[in-house]
Amino acid sequence: MRFRHPDGSTVHLAYCTNVHPAETLDGVLAQLRDHCEPVRKRLGRDRLGIGLWLAKDAAHALVTDPSALRGLRTELDLRGLEVVTLNGFPYEGFGAEEVKYRVYKPDWADPERLEHTTALARVLAGLLPDDVTEGTISTLPLAWRTVYDDDRAARARAALTTLAERLDALEELTGRSIRIGLEPEPGCTVETTADAIAPLTAIGHPRIGICVDTCHLATSFEDPNTALDALAAARVPVVKSQLSAALHAEHPHLPEVREALAAFDEPRFLHQTRTLTAAGLRGTDDLGEAVKEDALPDASPWRAHFHVPLHASPDAPLTSTLPVLKDTLTRLVGGPHPLTSHLEVETYTWQALPPELRPRARAQLADGIAAELTLARDLLTDLGLKELP
Repeated sequence: MRFRHPDGSTVHLAYCTNVHPAETLDGVLAQLRDHCEPVRKRLGRDRLGIGLWLAKDAAHALVTDPSALRGLRTELDLRGLEVVTLNGFPYEGFGAEEVKYRVYKPDWADPERLEHTTALARVLAGLLPDDVTEGTISTLPLAWRTVYDDDRAARARAALTTLAERLDALEELTGRSIRIGLEPEPGCTVETTADAIAPLTAIGHPRIGICVDTCHLATSFEDPNTALDALAAARVPVVKSQLSAALHAEHPHLPEVREALAAFDEPRFLHQTRTLTAAGLRGTDDLGEAVKEDALPDASPWRAHFHVPLHASPDAPLTSTLPVLKDTLTRLVGGPHPLTSHLEVETYTWQALPPELRPRARAQLADGIAAELTLARDLLTDLGLKELP
């Protein structure tokens, strides 16, 4: 979906396909048919943006076979879909029964991460619509914190510098500018937007910036205006933003709140949980630790890294951090000029919701994704952007 900002520039809105597990190119093509096109039709749109997630094997197939890449581009066109952004965070196995810490491997100190992201950039340059010259890719925020030392930090910096050089060469070759955004996430080396400033200014290349995920921002209790002010002051570009909402518990000391939170403790994904105390941010790696092991103080609200559907806040006594998303979006695109042009709804946890909230069929999932995009569209038009055909 495209929108015209009051300054005349185009803002793109997509939804991320990491909600649909697929490890191979055939799986990606099936996604377009079974999920993405039905969502487009529900929205009554001739064209829908999708933020493709391409696992290692799918990306390798596309970058090594020009005919496969042309075939994917043709399939996108036939189904009324377009791609200006990729989710390059998960490497493989994102649809596995247990993902947890595996999603952070390989990290940016491992050569596989550089090669995979380079492949993604080359693929994206070939998938961009004819009238679009800029693409973006979100990626791992360097590494999970417990495996990161000075040696690995130096290797990660060198890898990102090499990537920036490769992206410069790619633009010279194709005329397409691809930028990468580190996506801060609780528990990682770059947990907050503030954590991103030092490594990104050390790299000092405009192609390497930040992806602001509004669920992660909220989980870490970051104030959107403070965060974005600091990024602007440091000249760190906001490459893209993922529109998502975290799980919020206002009164975690109450037994009924603990019970409600426990329903969201599931085995597939890591749900880092945080609370803001007088002594600072406290947290656990997963929701179960907080709920069952009393590992967090409970005098202040808790937030958990669980991407809940944007349009459907959890039942009381829980809620979501949708207000943080709205405040962030207002700052990102509500001013005289957009701070980023690529927005991506990223609720990948539909099948990890408590059983009674999960979609039971493809049609229900398509309905839910369409409802999320409708909410995002309405937020954008309320900010003065005009939806384009």
